[in-house]
Amino acid sequence: MPDATLEASPPALRISGLVKKFAGKAAVDQLDLAIPAGEFHALLGPNGAGKTTTLRIVAGLLKADAGQVSIFGHDVATDAVAARRLTAFLPDDPLLYGKLNAWEYLEFVAGLWGIDAPQAAVRAAELLQWLDLVEPAGDYTEGYSRGMRQKLALAGALIHEPKLLILDEPLTGLDAHAAKAVKDMLVDYVRRGNTVVLTTHILEIAERLAERISIIQKGRIVAQGTLDQLRAHAGAAVGAQGATLEDVFLNLTETG
Repeated sequence: MPDATLEASPPALRISGLVKKFAGKAAVDQLDLAIPAGEFHALLGPNGAGKTTTLRIVAGLLKADAGQVSIFGHDVATDAVAARRLTAFLPDDPLLYGKLNAWEYLEFVAGLWGIDAPQAAVRAAELLQWLDLVEPAGDYTEGYSRGMRQKLALAGALIHEPKLLILDEPLTGLDAHAAKAVKDMLVDYVRRGNTVVLTTHILEIAERLAERISIIQKGRIVAQGTLDQLRAHAGAAVGAQGATLEDVFLNLTETG
């Protein structure tokens, strides 16, 4: 018999009727999305589809014109502090402080979250080890490569142990070694019971990592499900079984 407590648990992220307009034009148009806890979810769409706008609203960086966003049952608009404590948002071009080294940066971010110094030091050591940044940790971040900066920003996003991690193009500009380190870390993070929502234009990454995929176009979800479910949704036009995510994506966004 199913556990009633589990059935009653709120999703990691629920978006209902979300609307955001710029200069009178809808960037997000009555968008609905629910992502259960413990899932690796990819949000895909063409440029200008509304992905980043949606994620910035979820992260509390933009105010919606209408609709509701909740994170583990906490409304982002009315219970913002509780929602943000459970969330981390990593933009595609994160800001670091060039005159801080990795230890100092993580100590600074931990302080913003009110984490005491001994706990922050332990957590920072774990994250630097996890992301293979121990050796350069004493160097100023202004000398870091793009991959090293991206990994350190990810460590900063994880320092307060959020349950929901939102990533906007996290692998852009990374070399193969750095990209693999980040992907492995994200898979491990989800295995620990956390939730990842990721946008990417590298469809092979979404195909390999995501348990479910939502495709957004013109501010609305046009298809959602596992890759097999998306193949079925696209139908014979992409040859159904065996079609790549790229085939499915192109078909659904061209006809969506």
